[in-house]
Amino acid sequence: MIKTIVQNKKAYHDYFIEDTFEAGIALCGSEVKSVRLNNVNLKDSYAVIKNGEVFLVGAHISPYEKGSHFNPDSKRMRRLLLHKAEILKLKQKVQEKGYTLVVTRLYFKDALVKAEVALAKGKEGQDKRRQIKEREEKRNIQRIIKETNYR
Repeated sequence: MIKTIVQNKKAYHDYFIEDTFEAGIALCGSEVKSVRLNNVNLKDSYAVIKNGEVFLVGAHISPYEKGSHFNPDSKRMRRLLLHKAEILKLKQKVQEKGYTLVVTRLYFKDALVKAEVALAKGKEGQDKRRQIKEREEKRNIQRIIKETNYR
């Protein structure tokens, strides 16, 4: 059973998502409890590859309220667990110009916290405007179709 915890909507607005990968995420015990309470923000988060490992940077997991004073830092780098072949594939793509790794969502798969890591290419301002215009046109067409069906 898959239950989405948080989704990074800004990533879909700022990037063209080309490929997605499922990754485990290494969390401390109190962080998992905080994640279960949906105290997570992925707004400005991304992933980096260092020494053959993938790390989540910029994700904010609030400290667990009932935890001790040994709670980990809320903005610390967290290790993402991927297969070596996937890491190599991502590393090759990221070295190309314009590609980056973005975490699009966190979710529970059974009892485990998973992260969806996306290989993304940045959008320019005109691309964003074009996407908004297309979305509004689709909405208007649906509205017209709905009105004609009622008459």
